[in-house]
Amino acid sequence: MGIVRILGIMLLVAGTVFLVSAWRATDSMVERAAQKLTGRYTDSTQRDLAIGGAGVVGGVLLLALGGGKRRR
Repeated sequence: MGIVRILGIMLLVAGTVFLVSAWRATDSMVERAAQKLTGRYTDSTQRDLAIGGAGVVGGVLLLALGGGKRRR
């Protein structure tokens, strides 16, 4: 297993952790109050959702496209 695939797995896991923690935070009382008042989530929750989504997409791309066997 090449370094690119290992990095892809690590990025996928980290992105999933960010997404799960941010998704759970969207259901908190503070988030619901902020969403009722402003119509959107807090900046930290939006940031965590964006980082998690980018991490998952980047990890999947690294696993799918990176680290193919090279012939010498």
